Amino acid sequence: MVNRIQNPILPGFHPDPSIVRVGDDYYIATSTFEWFPGVRIHHSRDLKHWRFVSSPLTRTSQLDMKGNMNSGGIWAPCLSYHDGTFYLIYTDVKQWHGAFKDAHNYLVTAQNIEGPWSDPIYLNSSGFDPSLFHDDDGRKWLVNMIWDYRKGNHPFAGIILQEYSETEQKLVGPVKNIYKGTDIQLTEGPHLYKKDGYYYLLVAEGGTEYEHAATLARSQSIDGPYETDPNYPLVTSTGQPELALQKAGHGSLVETQNGEWYLAHLCGRPLKGKYCTLGRETAIQKVNWTEDGWLRIEDGGNHPLREVTAPDLPEHPFEKEPELDDFDAPQLHHQWNTLRIPADPSWCSLEERPGHLRLRGMESLTSVHSQSLVARRQQSFHCEVETKLEYQPESFQHMAGLVIYYDTEDHVYLHVTWHEEKGKCLQIIQTKGGNYDELLASPIPLAEEKAVYLKGRIHRETMHLYFKQEGEAEWQPVGPTIDVTYMSDDSAKQVRFTGTFVGMATQDLSGTKKPADFDYFRYKELDQ
Repeated sequence: MVNRIQNPILPGFHPDPSIVRVGDDYYIATSTFEWFPGVRIHHSRDLKHWRFVSSPLTRTSQLDMKGNMNSGGIWAPCLSYHDGTFYLIYTDVKQWHGAFKDAHNYLVTAQNIEGPWSDPIYLNSSGFDPSLFHDDDGRKWLVNMIWDYRKGNHPFAGIILQEYSETEQKLVGPVKNIYKGTDIQLTEGPHLYKKDGYYYLLVAEGGTEYEHAATLARSQSIDGPYETDPNYPLVTSTGQPELALQKAGHGSLVETQNGEWYLAHLCGRPLKGKYCTLGRETAIQKVNWTEDGWLRIEDGGNHPLREVTAPDLPEHPFEKEPELDDFDAPQLHHQWNTLRIPADPSWCSLEERPGHLRLRGMESLTSVHSQSLVARRQQSFHCEVETKLEYQPESFQHMAGLVIYYDTEDHVYLHVTWHEEKGKCLQIIQTKGGNYDELLASPIPLAEEKAVYLKGRIHRETMHLYFKQEGEAEWQPVGPTIDVTYMSDDSAKQVRFTGTFVGMATQDLSGTKKPADFDYFRYKELDQ
């Protein structure tokens, strides 16, 4: 029986995969945008089973995102390895709406994939999606797309090449535009490879929504000219709404120990034909070289396959991630992320009250600066999330609870707060397209001293919320059925790039940093 891989291999918000092999080990780095720590790296031995191993950008000396706009931050990292060192190239996008893109490109290195990773070396700011290529003559080359803000020009102005000097720790020599892309346009996401006397340039095209694609070009000289595969693109879902994997594009290539080739690429799985609430995910395709030196997906077509042939490697599964985090460990589990800022002990502590995650209230859920929010990716369309909260609000400016979060414009918040007449109470905030609403006409009074259990159950495009107080056996439904499709890239007027997170948050809008204690958090994927 042929061993098969089921796509996506990294479900939930894991876009822009950069794949590399080091000996018998495979690593994929993916974008994290405004979520901290920056970049996620997963590890595999068989391209089928993956486990998280590292988030390299863990401190503000490497990544300072306070004030970054939604869907800014880390775009399209590139992970490579040469001569005992891992190289990670990344962009920190400060502003990207309108004519301009303020995007700064950096390099960090490590001897071990788990770190420690160095402080960054600044490279350039001419465009995003930088990638480092290690040539076999010892020279290193950076490629990135170049952004042209001028009226009348196509903003995606091509792929530029410049040499990187490791001794000088900077880019040196001339900058050359080596590839303008195809009629698909929006050429970005470049990666260089070398095989059989050719330099191969893999690019993303078509934008990262439903017209997305990946295209291959080649040249016998690194600086071009590059000829495009006559049967481009290599992969796309365009015009095939029946495909399980949509938005296919933005990929990178890897060769196995046995000479097999695979393409890791971005994809999305829409609900209601449009809304990818889990975000853009990572899939993989087996690809074969043709006699005339081009790549084709294993079935000979250019559409992404949900199920692909696994490589000729022994299977290497990993332990399943635990559903329950009881906050007994000395550090936050790697699934947890914070918004724009690190989980600093001044507001996020596992030590102040052992066995609990203590969050101190900061700014509102619409802040792009200092939010007290700890969340993880939703990775299944069918899941249940639950937490136990101990919290004593004294003002309507105090809130704490369970959050389902896309960004500052779109989220749902089942929370405990305080009301002048009802005292401690329960309310649901829904922010949709930036518009604030309260879903309970009247807040539900709660017992002053009792802990509160909060739960959300998501089934595809709908979510139901529940609560109970300490000592109660039965969960009580609260609020209306909520359509969660608006928490997706696809619901906004302007393109955006992340995915749904679930977690815990607290606010103290009076500025006293009032604490909220969370006893546990359970994320459970349900049978579909």
